[in-house]
Amino acid sequence: MREILPTLSEWYAARAPFGLATVVAVSRSAPRDPGAAMAVGPGDEVVGSVSGGCVEGAVFELAQEVVESGEARLETFGYSDEDAFAVGLTCGGEITLLVRPVTQETDPGFAAVAQSVAEGRAVTVATVTDGPATIGATLAVWPDEVSGTLGSTGLDVAVTADARGELALGATGLRHYGPHGERREDTVTVFLHSFAPPPRMLVFGAIDYAAAVARIGSFLGYRVTVCDARPVFATPKRFPDAVEVIVDWPHRYLRGTDTDERTVICVLTHDPKFDVPLLEEALRRPAAYIGAMGSRRTHDDRMKRLLDAGLSESELSRLRSPVGLDLGARTPEEVAVSVAAEIVAQRWGGSGAPLTATAGAIHPST
Repeated sequence: MREILPTLSEWYAARAPFGLATVVAVSRSAPRDPGAAMAVGPGDEVVGSVSGGCVEGAVFELAQEVVESGEARLETFGYSDEDAFAVGLTCGGEITLLVRPVTQETDPGFAAVAQSVAEGRAVTVATVTDGPATIGATLAVWPDEVSGTLGSTGLDVAVTADARGELALGATGLRHYGPHGERREDTVTVFLHSFAPPPRMLVFGAIDYAAAVARIGSFLGYRVTVCDARPVFATPKRFPDAVEVIVDWPHRYLRGTDTDERTVICVLTHDPKFDVPLLEEALRRPAAYIGAMGSRRTHDDRMKRLLDAGLSESELSRLRSPVGLDLGARTPEEVAVSVAAEIVAQRWGGSGAPLTATAGAIHPST
């Protein structure tokens, strides 16, 4: 959704109705996660994807139908053994889509949500998907304000509280309520879609490998900052336009920077006078991934220095060093792929093994 919002905002501002299909639930080996979206706008222009190509043709027709009728629809697509040519997912999974019309009249808060996402402000959009409430009704929830309604005051109050909780976690998924927000009932289903600010990637050491890691970090959706104490290397022209470049001692910059459980820290300085104080700080704060570049000898020396500095075995166990998966990488770009692969594997619990050497679902339920 985040990627297609600029186009949707243009359609919305031009008062051009469009059909928006959003994945609200998945099971088994579904190709896209909840929140993936596809839209059909003026001139039958299509943006986004909900299945990687399996059911997009059928969704295209559904989006046209909801724009014409003005009524949202909930549809489920799965695999059909009986009819190999039926519209469905060849991967064997199942996805449930909410397809709804979007206009300035049906969704007056859409522009504010799109602007918040563009500015990196956190917002959760709650949408009714099923039950005795208006299917497709939306409620936008920010940390300090609310816009829209799901049809009843009680439901709005309950969903607002849950939406703010999900927003703090950056979580997206279905919640169930009674028609007036009753917690112990499940007659109304609401999809909570959280747009948290992009997670941060902090890259220390303004070397060629850092430029490659910064590029792939931006590609993966991180807000990337590169930091180095040497101004001759930490120059913006050596890095992609979207990357922030900071000249400062790494440990001092990190000490003054907020991190959370989604933050990625890549230490590529390759110099003990930078590495050790920086990792002392990094390993004692929240982060999803902390990796450090270096040879086996460098790693052994670094671990000894960190132990001498007072870090515990538990803290040191968080360090991924030498950084990256064993891909046989040589060039900075190949090393960046290796690092990115390890970050993704750690995030989702992947083994890093070739899929041909594994069994079971490729995308296990989470």
